[in-house]
Amino acid sequence: MRWQGQTLDAVQAEIDDGALPGLARAGLVRSVQTPEFEGVTFHEVLCKSALNKLPEESTLPFRFTVNAFRGCTHACRYCFARPTHEYLDLDAGADFDSQVVVKTNVVAVLRRELSRRSWKRDPVALGTSTDPYQRAEGRYRLMPGIIGALTESGTPFSILTKGTLLRRDLPLLSLASRQVPVSIAVSLAIGDPELQKAIEPGTPSPRARLELIRAITDAGFDCTVMVAPVIPYLTDGVAHLDGLLGEIAAAGATGVTVFPMHLRGSTRGWFLNWLAEHHPALIRRYRQLYGRGAYVTPEYKSWLRGRVEPLVAEHGLGGGAVREPGGGAVRQLGGGAVRQIGGGAGHRLQEPPAPARELVGAAPLTLF
Repeated sequence: MRWQGQTLDAVQAEIDDGALPGLARAGLVRSVQTPEFEGVTFHEVLCKSALNKLPEESTLPFRFTVNAFRGCTHACRYCFARPTHEYLDLDAGADFDSQVVVKTNVVAVLRRELSRRSWKRDPVALGTSTDPYQRAEGRYRLMPGIIGALTESGTPFSILTKGTLLRRDLPLLSLASRQVPVSIAVSLAIGDPELQKAIEPGTPSPRARLELIRAITDAGFDCTVMVAPVIPYLTDGVAHLDGLLGEIAAAGATGVTVFPMHLRGSTRGWFLNWLAEHHPALIRRYRQLYGRGAYVTPEYKSWLRGRVEPLVAEHGLGGGAVREPGGGAVRQLGGGAVRQIGGGAGHRLQEPPAPARELVGAAPLTLF
């Protein structure tokens, strides 16, 4: 590790003094800072397990996940994984963005788990919590070992990422796909670069991710794009959705999955604080739309489905459906799928439901 010897004595002292007691539970070895990642601390830990088994009642198309990192420098304001940092006695806001836990032994542990006779080669998903190709992967290089371990054990796997660093591993993934099923998806929900930088400040630009989609398809893979989450009143305008879907189709994507933003746990406060600062006029509407819960109203879900369905079909974006926790089914559309969080088919609305009607279209706060 090129950072050997860069451990910060002050940071280590804080840990020894109990300032970060949750990290002791994670198997902390040391904490590292480097000029290449200004403002970020990496907490290197030794994990006891690499495979995470989902509950039996899960409706997802996979039962196991692997996450090499906890926390994410992508710093997406809406990230649903933020509350996981609270288990480590870190906060779900700035700490999630800047205090990144790295499971440095994840490859060795994964190989051991995959070699057990009890392993049934169930599909494994990468990128379900934090992004496996966030910037730290460029230094720790954990993904090649993870890909190799899964491939050698005959285990199918999928990757979901916003990170253009995946291009580094495309040759390895091509080799892996000759032995096991490999699925790749890219997350791209915001087409406007200015808004993207405000809400996802640590992510590659929309243009860079469109180029990533093209590189993936040029390498012979199908590529599904997560146009998610759709952020009410900011990215649900026809012009934005139509433009983004058109660019995604032009980049060679084979399908899209669309669903509205949900705000679980402490993520809700973190996002709404940003909204109050940058778009204060939307706060009242968000309270109406989300109430006190994590999900938008059924009326908004139905309205969004009605808006997206013809656009997806127009751009010919068919592809596999994706499910997420929360109970709702995925509908196959004429081209693509719209995720209905919370379930219920609803009815198509010709106009956006209140309060969306006030902002969608030519209203000043609709950015696209």
